[in-house]
Amino acid sequence: MSNDIAASQATSPRYIMMNDTDNVAIVVNDGGLPAGTVFPDGLTLVDRVPQGHKIALRDLKQGEAITRYDVAIGYAVRDIPKGSWIEESLVQMPPARELDNLPIATKKPAPQPPLEGYTFEGYRNADGSVGTRNLLAITTTVQCVAGVVEHAVKRIRAELLPKYPNVEDVVALEHTYGCGVAIDAPNAGIPIRTLRNISLNPNFGGQAMVVSLGCEKLQPNRLLPENMIPIHKAGEPYVVCLQDAEHVGFNSMIDSIMKMAEARLTELDKRRRETCPASDLVVGVQCGGSDAFSGVTANPAVGFATDLLVRAGAAVMFSEVTEVRDGIDQLTSRAVNEEVAQAMIREMDWYDNYLKQGGVDRSANTTPGNKKGGLANIVEKAMGSIVKSGSSPISGVLAPGDKLQQKGLIYAATPASDFICGTLQLAAGMNLHIFTTGRGTPYGLAAVPVIKVATRNDLARRWHDLMDVNAGRIASGEASIEDVGWELFQLMLDVASGKKRTWAEQWKLHNALTLFNPAPVT
Repeated sequence: MSNDIAASQATSPRYIMMNDTDNVAIVVNDGGLPAGTVFPDGLTLVDRVPQGHKIALRDLKQGEAITRYDVAIGYAVRDIPKGSWIEESLVQMPPARELDNLPIATKKPAPQPPLEGYTFEGYRNADGSVGTRNLLAITTTVQCVAGVVEHAVKRIRAELLPKYPNVEDVVALEHTYGCGVAIDAPNAGIPIRTLRNISLNPNFGGQAMVVSLGCEKLQPNRLLPENMIPIHKAGEPYVVCLQDAEHVGFNSMIDSIMKMAEARLTELDKRRRETCPASDLVVGVQCGGSDAFSGVTANPAVGFATDLLVRAGAAVMFSEVTEVRDGIDQLTSRAVNEEVAQAMIREMDWYDNYLKQGGVDRSANTTPGNKKGGLANIVEKAMGSIVKSGSSPISGVLAPGDKLQQKGLIYAATPASDFICGTLQLAAGMNLHIFTTGRGTPYGLAAVPVIKVATRNDLARRWHDLMDVNAGRIASGEASIEDVGWELFQLMLDVASGKKRTWAEQWKLHNALTLFNPAPVT
């Protein structure tokens, strides 16, 4: 497409329908459009409509379904004339879909040919997993030790890392769990297995050293059973307990951590990248700061790349319970069998009950930013979120904190919170993360590279040194979903190989681990 044509499409009034049956569309133009604007098909705006917000394509009667994505995202609370801005207050959210009488494994997509010959340079571990980075991880059993570990990490970076050039960084696995918790409660296993599995992430060589306080409920041998705690050459486990009698003063604690870190660095420095098939990628896909374009540009491009990864034999996880709950029928119909479909239903039902215990429902998900970006409610948001999963059959389901054991497209049940979702995908074994955003977020993870995908040209322009891929070109007509999907797929291989660094890596932006703990705090 020529620059002149692209510029014309970007400035002339445009709207996007997601399905021919829809009775609403969203405004494409940056800054929105004023009342009186006439579209090429003759539709005239009654109101000023912000970018990404919905307009009525025909007269809608009170109580009539408002459809986008060929789904009723709500019902008109009053008569809405054609060309009107359908802002949030005009949309009554429909009730959640019941979890019975759902279609089970009814969709059988035509088999796609394997995608062969794609590789990346990764770090192969003894257990067969592959890292995309070579990191020293220091896990903690309790928040009390976080300050000591932070001090030690600064010294390790300054004094030790320069001596071990094949190790890229040191990561402290800090969290707020470990003590003051009902550690034997029915759901207490979720944060424990989450932290355990994060400690074994492929980017850490499948091992981590442990710093403990000593009196906490989450003891090192409960976090990592004996066969999971690495032993260094001196015959001692990689565990430092600050309350041990040998520690006299703060500096002796730091010295112990530094000594153990150097032993671990010596081992990690021997790792070398080797050519690995794309099937060794374990990719987590997620969206945050979503807007109405998320389901139009970035998420469809990610969905296209997801299908490419599945064809290449990789594992891809999509998540966020409340952001797929309203499309549960779309998911159960794509399950490879009844067992997978029932597992999804079971996770949705568990989360429904979890929300009820807190006195809220799925509607609590949608944020002020989501609404400002044109999303009226969680139903509309869910339709755009599901698209990240592409069109491949869903071959497995993970409960929160579980470790991934298979390839293909996996539904990993997590809360929608960016930080908790990312933490749980890390626990599953993710070695590369894809994050789409419409409103913008500096989100990052210290343990894995995070590729950020912008939904709009304006966001990509303003945050040019935070967004790695601009999917807004799809809305402006400068690129197709397939174009951006292939671009993203190739970028994943380059980032996984260490040939390219994401903006979050370059700026060293990362969010704290946030363990999902539905058990009581005592």
